[in-house]
Amino acid sequence: MIYIPQTLTDAWLLEDIQGGDLTTRTLMIGSRPGTIAFHHRHGGCVSGITPAAQMLHSLGLKIDARCEDGSHVEAGETLLRASGRADALHQGWKAAQNLLEWSCGVADCTANMLSVLRSRRPEGRIACTRKAIPGTRLLGTQAIIAAGGLIHRAGSAETVLLFTNHRCFLEDGDNWVQAISFLRKRSPEKKIAVEADSPDEALAALHAEPDILQLDKFTPAQARRLAAQAKLIAPRCTLAITGGINLTTLPDYLDCGVDLFVTSTPWYAPPADIRVVLQPTQNKA
Repeated sequence: MIYIPQTLTDAWLLEDIQGGDLTTRTLMIGSRPGTIAFHHRHGGCVSGITPAAQMLHSLGLKIDARCEDGSHVEAGETLLRASGRADALHQGWKAAQNLLEWSCGVADCTANMLSVLRSRRPEGRIACTRKAIPGTRLLGTQAIIAAGGLIHRAGSAETVLLFTNHRCFLEDGDNWVQAISFLRKRSPEKKIAVEADSPDEALAALHAEPDILQLDKFTPAQARRLAAQAKLIAPRCTLAITGGINLTTLPDYLDCGVDLFVTSTPWYAPPADIRVVLQPTQNKA
């Protein structure tokens, strides 16, 4: 579980409901009791349930039923249901719906990519980059992990990853052995990951035996050849494919000998279609 603080869900809620719901107030129906239910129209892997429920709870609503983040639901299934005053129901409606639609879209995209990958490579993993829409990192992280994906890098301080943009500042940027050796000495608790932009760079990097070698925008044929070479040169090095990996291109790489795929695709997945139903209830005598 990824902890999302109350202050954050309250802030998301306030983006939409500052001043309350004018229509409900004008109609003078705010104190009437009712229910709200969020249904997934098409089904799939879901996320955002916990923070959405947290939003509704902040408004004084009672959570009556909910799915678990990371579960797979059928078309039409109820994700979340709550009850309480009509003014609170209407204030929580759109904010919670938006959160659920975006989160479920990210989760389902991640789950679908994993399904494609594991149809051919059971040990395959999908890792998502940090190219997130600003402000969505925590919510998206929950969705990606709930769906079974990995977070490639939560931030630049988390892992050591040597790019061309780093090497160009070195006196001898093409000396992979020297650069990787230096990184190991300076960061002895970290795995050393490097990225290669061409097969020649990747081959040179392999001879320096990094822990992880990212192949950026390699074709399936290039990746396949490099994977075969890696088994002989640096068998303990983990290979990753990155750059342009999505649901359309992923099937082309399933036979290239690589199990780790790094992608930004889930962050920009189409939102899920969540239907919201509000209904009045009768006061108990």
